[in-house]
Amino acid sequence: MAGVTGVAAMSVLVMVMVVQMVAMMGVTVEAQGSWAVLQKNAGIASMHSAVSHFDQVIMLDRTNIGPSAIKLPGGRCRKQPLERVSKTDCYAHSVMFNPNGGGVRPLYIFTDTWCSSGQFFDNGVLVQTGGDFEGNKVIRTLAPCGAGGNCDWVETGARTTTGRWYASNALLPSGTRQIIVGGRDGPNYEFYPKRFAGEGSFYVPMLGGQDTLYPYVILLPNGNVFFFAGRKSVQINWNNQKTVRTYPDIPGPNRNYPSAGSSTLLPLTWQNNFGQAEVMVCGGAAGGAAKANNVNAPAVASCGRMVMTAANAGWAMSNMPIRRTMGDMINTPDGQVVIINGAQNGFQGWGKANNPALNPVSYNPGNGRYAVLAKTNIPRLYHSTANLLSDGRILVAGSNTHQFYTYTGAFPTELRVEAYSPAYLGAGYVTNR
Repeated sequence: MAGVTGVAAMSVLVMVMVVQMVAMMGVTVEAQGSWAVLQKNAGIASMHSAVSHFDQVIMLDRTNIGPSAIKLPGGRCRKQPLERVSKTDCYAHSVMFNPNGGGVRPLYIFTDTWCSSGQFFDNGVLVQTGGDFEGNKVIRTLAPCGAGGNCDWVETGARTTTGRWYASNALLPSGTRQIIVGGRDGPNYEFYPKRFAGEGSFYVPMLGGQDTLYPYVILLPNGNVFFFAGRKSVQINWNNQKTVRTYPDIPGPNRNYPSAGSSTLLPLTWQNNFGQAEVMVCGGAAGGAAKANNVNAPAVASCGRMVMTAANAGWAMSNMPIRRTMGDMINTPDGQVVIINGAQNGFQGWGKANNPALNPVSYNPGNGRYAVLAKTNIPRLYHSTANLLSDGRILVAGSNTHQFYTYTGAFPTELRVEAYSPAYLGAGYVTNR
């Protein structure tokens, strides 16, 4: 009997331990967040995504890619004599996606938007500049609408001074003018709209270096603009075109295309009257990986933080728990940064990366700690996107490592759209919301 009693007691103890472990796992799982597929076929693999004030997502791909998976409505076709793939093209290469229902509406793009750049004006109008070949100097706008609207792209008569392929845009303090920075054809910046007729572009030496495409551009509290390209960074007074400050180089390899790190402005806080601005730059490809065409080179795990407004500004370095190139960094409502998408090996380009980074990572700017989050089953490599929605979810789309839409082999063209729900959207955080 004593033996039986001992076994029973041990069984109870094991059951208690299992219950405790399950409870602990439940907390851990909720803290990691969760994933959901919102749309199995958005029609395009989104190269750029932008969330409008109507909470609709404007998705954009290249036009010189051949057929997408969604046609233009009503038998409409794009007839573009300068198009290098399909001079008559009846497929859409941009869509409006409704994240609250999954609806997809085709949009019409006339010139190639491959590796273009964009930014919203303060009135909600999206400006998209540049691209490849016939789209290189084109300026397009889209005035957003709600889910039932019929808004679409408009090609303006304006053109950029310099071709803008792999450039970056930032909104200036007026809310009605943007600065357009860098690109393959332009180690310089310019404005849209121009400040006066005939205004040109303004040279910045560091924009012409190695791995400087898609520079990081941040508007500072003093109204100046911060440029980061490769490893270098400067502060520009765009009113008089003066470089007013040159910062220390970030340690490690280059961090911009094709080495493809990621960057964000950390949250401004009321405690310092929103006057302290700190940038964070994370990941990227190994030094020389692109030049050597080394698709297996381990990506970089390091991140650097720098208070751009500090008198003695310098980089404070740390390491992510997962190395990552082609990541996206999202500031979330709880003050954290989520680092999401990308690969652990290789660099940017068609078929140039492998070993997808399937787990996002969160970073707490307050204590400097990282945490590994819930895993997705969908690789998001070259030409993938991440955007914060108004309800706090992170919308993830795109990934196309091929020149044309390819649905077989390694890393097929990805048409699915997902949402990652961070822990603060879980049931255990209702009282905090």
